[in-house]
Amino acid sequence: MTKRWNSIKLGADIPAPAGAYSPAVRAGDFLYVSGQVPRDLKTGVTVGSDIVTQTRQVLSNLETVLIAGGAALSDVVSVTVYLADPDLWAAFNGIYRELMPEPYPTRTAVGASLRGFLVEISAVAYLGRP
Repeated sequence: MTKRWNSIKLGADIPAPAGAYSPAVRAGDFLYVSGQVPRDLKTGVTVGSDIVTQTRQVLSNLETVLIAGGAALSDVVSVTVYLADPDLWAAFNGIYRELMPEPYPTRTAVGASLRGFLVEISAVAYLGRP
């Protein structure tokens, strides 16, 4: 049976995930991006201790993975946001609004235990062209 999707690899200077998952998968005209956390992709070091800094890093990581898959932030049609503390939503939303291009994708935000991170974001991008 032939696989109908392709796993996306990041640059040679970025280590492969330690877990059994792909950073992103392209299936047809869609790119599904695994949850991005506020770690430097090259070193694995957590960036920032506040929601604003961590959100900036997460969105930067998201953009890196999107580019590797042939997409951009403007191609994102849906995101799921995981917040360690739902009370951080207003601060998160402010920086998200600043960095994500309009029209904004659909979004779901949920509270979650994130093992020391304040935010994680997964996304779906549409790569079909009209």
